[in-house]
Amino acid sequence: MNKRLTLQAGWVFIAPSLFVLMVFFFGPVFLALIMSFSDFDIYSLADIDNLRWIGLDNYFKLVQTPLFWKALGNTFYLAIFGTPLSIAVSLGLAMALNVKNAPFKGFFRIVLFTPYVTTLVAAAAVWHFILDTRSGLLNQGLRLLGLEGLDWLGDPHYSLPAIILFSIWKSFGYNMLILLAALQKIPDELYEAATLDGANAWQRLLHVTLPGIMPSFWMVSLITLAGYFQLFAEPYVMTQGGPAQSTLTLMYFMYNEGFKWWNLGTASATAFVLFIMLLGISVLSPKNEAETKP
Repeated sequence: MNKRLTLQAGWVFIAPSLFVLMVFFFGPVFLALIMSFSDFDIYSLADIDNLRWIGLDNYFKLVQTPLFWKALGNTFYLAIFGTPLSIAVSLGLAMALNVKNAPFKGFFRIVLFTPYVTTLVAAAAVWHFILDTRSGLLNQGLRLLGLEGLDWLGDPHYSLPAIILFSIWKSFGYNMLILLAALQKIPDELYEAATLDGANAWQRLLHVTLPGIMPSFWMVSLITLAGYFQLFAEPYVMTQGGPAQSTLTLMYFMYNEGFKWWNLGTASATAFVLFIMLLGISVLSPKNEAETKP
């Protein structure tokens, strides 16, 4: 009887959270799935009788839309090049902060973590001015070095690298702290033993550091990769998807379809294509944590 009462009490306590999840998460997701199989548009908003069930036509339409493939290609470009660069910067700074007797480590942790907690839109607006062709600080610095400034946000060849540069600056602090915590768990005896065996710095990194932080390294990598697949605010504020759709991401394409052209059925289909890709990313993890430990 006591067990039954305990179970009932548990359901009572979690009921509010379940209700919120159903109303604000599972409910909208289910409705979006239904919309992806319909021609839901602005006419359907005016009169629900205009709504038609069209099956997989929205998905077939996406496959036949060149702009969708352009957005998908840009998204993969950001993920493929941005993720390893972001992880490399985060790991390098984490290793620097992990050096024993390094001065002002607490201060540098706070300073380096600050970009992550700044407002994304405000930071993107500031970076828009930093990357400005004429008066931007980055081009002014290049000119001081005798180099010619680049049209970072106006040239299709440099627009995506500019977005990656900003994304790295914005997100590395969070990854750095996670990797730093993992580095601090590696016993000093492992490094001492490797040094006595004649291992150089590169060999210690490959055979001691990386195996020791692999669970955290995988988690950070997957989170970062998923984040690049969901980029929206950065190109929206900095380039509006231009020039020539060179920074149009899958999320931006979905936004345009849903809230600019009111093709909500197509936007919902795009959302579930992205969902399938993110679901595939989520399974890219080691088989078990024990295999990744040194």
